[in-house]
Amino acid sequence: MKETRICIIGGGSRLWAIQFFKDLAYNKMTNGTVVLYDIDHKAAMNNVVVGEQTFRVNDSVGRFKFIAEDNLEKALEGVDLVIISIEPGNIECRKGDLLLPEEYGILESVGDTTGPGGIMRARRALPFFFEFARTIKKVCPNAWVINYTNPMTLCTAALYKAFPGIKALGCCHEVFHTETFIAEKVSEWFDVPVPDRREIKVDITGVNHFTWVTGASWRGIDLMPRLKALSEDPNTYKDLTEVAKKRVEEEKWFDCDHIVALSLLRDFGALGAAGDRHLAEFVPFYLNSDEDFWRYGVVRTPYKWRVEEDKRKKAKVYNDEELKAKLSDEEGVDILRSLMGDRTLYTNINVPNEGQITYLPKGRIVESNGFISENSIRPIISKEPPLAVQNMVRRVSDIQDMTLEAIWNNDEKLLFSAFLSDPLVNLNRDKAKELFDKMLVASQYKQ
Repeated sequence: MKETRICIIGGGSRLWAIQFFKDLAYNKMTNGTVVLYDIDHKAAMNNVVVGEQTFRVNDSVGRFKFIAEDNLEKALEGVDLVIISIEPGNIECRKGDLLLPEEYGILESVGDTTGPGGIMRARRALPFFFEFARTIKKVCPNAWVINYTNPMTLCTAALYKAFPGIKALGCCHEVFHTETFIAEKVSEWFDVPVPDRREIKVDITGVNHFTWVTGASWRGIDLMPRLKALSEDPNTYKDLTEVAKKRVEEEKWFDCDHIVALSLLRDFGALGAAGDRHLAEFVPFYLNSDEDFWRYGVVRTPYKWRVEEDKRKKAKVYNDEELKAKLSDEEGVDILRSLMGDRTLYTNINVPNEGQITYLPKGRIVESNGFISENSIRPIISKEPPLAVQNMVRRVSDIQDMTLEAIWNNDEKLLFSAFLSDPLVNLNRDKAKELFDKMLVASQYKQ
């Protein structure tokens, strides 16, 4: 594989960027330069040290050079691949995203993709993405771009809005977790060791975090009848309140048992293909109260913990043992190798709709499977889900499109229309406007 120049926008990350370093170190076929750009230049410089440490620990010294740049244009010069993984705004902005809706009885389990929090996060993030796209067009128009930032759909759409010719995709691991869940069921059903989640073949459709499995197989065996039987079994829905309470005590905010996903299969005919925390935010009937949510074994991630975790990550010092590389569930490096011509990858992708999702307008950012190969991303046509699923996804996609147009045109009236249309906003109009106005102030970006 030829030498590759990679720019990470958000290169000061103390979590995702470190995992990417480890994946680069694990994949011995890769070599080149990693340029780290972050508005917190000191954090990017700190990660240069961590990158070098990672490659030393994994006997890969010299394969990649790590540098930090404090100018975006300079950081992007000559790059083959741009990776975007940023936190749009200070962590304190999340207070407005999460706690203000709660005061009005609107509960959000994540608040970064949909609902009032997702819309306000988009309002902060999209201006950055418009600027990223314009700069990429000016400096490195032929580079490939991978976006990891939420709201995934809207951030990726913003790149195409500002630079229609950009070669970008959104990358998300939620479908991987669903494949892992199905792999665990395969072990139970067929009395075999748990297969690698890559052995599970799923047909997916929808938009990011509201993605659906319409078909699943393992070694040619159709798994959908077994999944449907599981979803129809009353024992699947035993009360998991005690499990949820234990998760709160142990701060296991991201664990789930895919019970929400199975209930969607039971009631609408397709399996939810994201974690329960994400899926629940797109429909109005799971988040009536924490007690109702706990019945599914799922808990909301508290704002206070997010603040504490942000401080912990920024102060983190990595030891050698923590930086030892092994095969991970992330596919960023596999995508890089495929685009550079070293391999071919079949995976889930978030790209503009060319007809792969038949029930949504062309041009919208949608999630389906696709083939990634040398300088090419080719989406695969998805099987149509039941009409009820189509209707729910279409509504979500329409609200996302309104949000994109509102932020692009700086149109707060249209943004309120999107806000008022969101399924989680179950308020009368005046209360909704009151909340909207407060959130505009509280959740905006602060330098």
